Amino acid sequence: MNTKKNKLWIIIGIVLLNSIGMSIVLPLLPFIVGEYLLSQKIVVGMSVLMSVFAGSTFFASPVLGALSDRYGRKNILIISLLGSTIGYILFGIGGALWVLFLGRIIDGLTAGNISTLFAYISDSTKPKERAKWFGYIGAAMGIGKLGGPALGGLLGSINLALPVFLTAGLIFLSSLAVYFLLPESLTPEKRTKHLSIDSFNVFSHFKDIFSLKDIKSLLILGILFYAALGIFQFNFTIFLKDIYKWGPAVIGTMLTLVGICEIISRALLLPWLLKRFSERSIGITGLIVFGIGLTLIIVSIYLHSVVIISLAVIFIISGEGLFDPTYNGKLSRSINENEQGKLQGVNQSLQSANNMLVPLIAAAIYFYSPSILYATATFIILGAVIIYTKLLPTQDLHKA
Repeated sequence: MNTKKNKLWIIIGIVLLNSIGMSIVLPLLPFIVGEYLLSQKIVVGMSVLMSVFAGSTFFASPVLGALSDRYGRKNILIISLLGSTIGYILFGIGGALWVLFLGRIIDGLTAGNISTLFAYISDSTKPKERAKWFGYIGAAMGIGKLGGPALGGLLGSINLALPVFLTAGLIFLSSLAVYFLLPESLTPEKRTKHLSIDSFNVFSHFKDIFSLKDIKSLLILGILFYAALGIFQFNFTIFLKDIYKWGPAVIGTMLTLVGICEIISRALLLPWLLKRFSERSIGITGLIVFGIGLTLIIVSIYLHSVVIISLAVIFIISGEGLFDPTYNGKLSRSINENEQGKLQGVNQSLQSANNMLVPLIAAAIYFYSPSILYATATFIILGAVIIYTKLLPTQDLHKA
């Protein structure tokens, strides 16, 4: 295996460690927040907690992305991982609601790991290879989600804080792996030469990126997709707790299915499809499959069935697994190498804006009607399909 492939597989390993850690915590969030709030206020507490984290990430990601264009990916990645470690330690210590918020704020303000990892992949691969490697990143996340939720449910039954501290430990191991094993991907001659005051202004990065017409259309498509995905990701554990009356262990088992689907769709199905179809066709198919999954969730509200809710998860995660890597691959090819960090930072910031607003709006709609919430997500995906087929360039992308 050559040096380039070695460092890419190290990135995949880092993503795997992070995914295991973060997925361990997922089934426990309603119960951790429930220690400080009344039952009927848990969904509000979770939505505000996630929005605060997303708000912090919104302002930090473009700046960290621009800094990685100037000083390299490795340094920013280490800072981000250490910030996440501190954030999870505080979250595990808890003791008061404000401590949970402080932990999420620190994690959010140093949140540059995903955008920096994507920029690293862009630095280290040929354009036609990126969708495949972005798919592998998602598959690594799927492997982490395969056992993480079940382990989190098991450990959380002993002590709710135990899985959170384990997450901090795994992310700290990731920072050590970056420091000792990962070479820098952005060579000095490819870096941005100067930083200005505008480099620390999140809105100046938005102005620069959105001034490019093709990228603007792509980012609007991404906003719609990640809004619908955010509704599912934010709401699903609460949905299972309220509608199906499941506890942490059963919810963790269901989330394990998410990991299985991500591995299959991203590591096996996507590479096979890329050899036979255009990225554009695969992306549109992914959106449609995703929308079918959301519709099945609506059906499961009125017809309680483990089979239906399982099929919904399979369709949603498989659709995401086909659309997300092809979307990020096309996005990464739309800009020069020395601006990959800025682009990925803006993209991450937009997702953070989604994560900041979607939980609040979703919580309000969920209180009124879970079925209307998922119907809203379905119509958002329909809008994304229309944009992809009508507004974006119609030419097929390469066949890998």
